Amino acid sequence: MNDPHAPALSADWVTVPTGDGPMRVYAARPAAAADRAVVVLQEAFGVNDHIQDIARHFAARGFLALAPDLFHRNGVGTLGYEQHAEAMPLIGAIGPDAIITDVRAVLDHLAAAEGIDTGRTAITGFCFGGRAAFTAATAIPGLAATVVFYGPGIAAGPHAVLDRATALDAPLLLHVGAEDPTIPAEQVRAIDTALTGAGVEFEQHVYAGAGHAFACDARPHMYRDEQAGTAWHRTWAFLDHHLPPAV
Repeated sequence: MNDPHAPALSADWVTVPTGDGPMRVYAARPAAAADRAVVVLQEAFGVNDHIQDIARHFAARGFLALAPDLFHRNGVGTLGYEQHAEAMPLIGAIGPDAIITDVRAVLDHLAAAEGIDTGRTAITGFCFGGRAAFTAATAIPGLAATVVFYGPGIAAGPHAVLDRATALDAPLLLHVGAEDPTIPAEQVRAIDTALTGAGVEFEQHVYAGAGHAFACDARPHMYRDEQAGTAWHRTWAFLDHHLPPAV
């Protein structure tokens, strides 16, 4: 995902207070001062090199990108992609209230320290972070947009939040692999039905030939270049429409 021709940008870690203690946040900044932001929510493996790379990718497009460490309560940090069994109970322990607390803390930081308010901020997430992004959007009004990459557990599971769809007021874009066993077709249909019934402005795209994590180039056996490229093209168009740079 790295672009050797991208403009210079900077990245560092900042600490943000939450109701459950301090939380580290990876911050990627564009070369020029940003007037829009995106909160990037991690996979099940923490704010690892891949999530940091995504944050920098957003910064190269002119966004201030903040990726909070949603594992801050247990101090795990990051896990390797081979540690799937260890990751599952960790993300299972992060329910809606914790997600909402952490995302609100990042939004408060953006407003206070960066002068970027919620209306100039989007949320995106990948895998577990996709579910987290959807969850946060149901509880935080006034967001510019929400983008979900292959987020399991939205329609079914212990932390399912599809019944909160009527609370969504930001436009929503969802990317799902047709061969993703964690988001079966009946759940895709349930999401479509619930969002349509709730009057949410949304797009849900299902990618043939793609499974879970199809846009994760850090996992070559799961990555699908064509489908990932299409998903990112749609994401940039969606964000530029709903969260364009200030004139």
